[in-house]
Amino acid sequence: MNQAGLGTAVHAIVRRDLLLAYRRRADVLTAVFFFVIVASLFPLGVSPEPALLRMIAPGVLWVAALLSCLLSLGRVFTADYQDGVLEQMALIPHPLTVLILAKVFAHWLVSGLPVVLLSSVIGIQFGLEGEALGVLALSLLLGTPTLSLIGSIGAALTLGVRGSGLLVALLVLPLFIPVLIFGAGAVSSTVSGIGAEANLSLLGAALMLALPLAPWATAAAVRIAVE
Repeated sequence: MNQAGLGTAVHAIVRRDLLLAYRRRADVLTAVFFFVIVASLFPLGVSPEPALLRMIAPGVLWVAALLSCLLSLGRVFTADYQDGVLEQMALIPHPLTVLILAKVFAHWLVSGLPVVLLSSVIGIQFGLEGEALGVLALSLLLGTPTLSLIGSIGAALTLGVRGSGLLVALLVLPLFIPVLIFGAGAVSSTVSGIGAEANLSLLGAALMLALPLAPWATAAAVRIAVE
């Protein structure tokens, strides 16, 4: 296998997906604004009490990030499936798992990374400070790629299916729950003064497990969809 050719293919896929995201930036911004709006409404709708806001902040911010990721999953493969790009990817002499991983990485750059960068600003609204804000950003930095990897499996399995958005949610939400628990638990532990090392380690382990397995499962689903 030509390593230089594989690197060129990966670079081309990431560059193409980023350019498409820029041209369709309204769709990209929808998911990011969803995160910002949902998280920002809770302090207004629940209570201005600082202690209560600090207590609910981990769960609210992580649920908002999870739903934002879920909202953006429809963009991962749908356009490429409709115009035949996925079929070409399955036929070229490069590992489809690596090409899928490149697409998931591009998806995370435009949907997950903005959430990570905005999380500290939103966290301030909930009264989080110092170490808690750092742990929040770190937990999302570890967790959102895992959500994208897991979500890509559901997105690939529902290619060409009507009402795929709801079906994707039903498929991947059970797999998202451990990531949600560990991510919110890391921030909650920091706020309580316990320490977030255990939860962050579990998030890292989940990411290391998803990195090899999720692209393999997604590639298998893509092959079935394009046959």
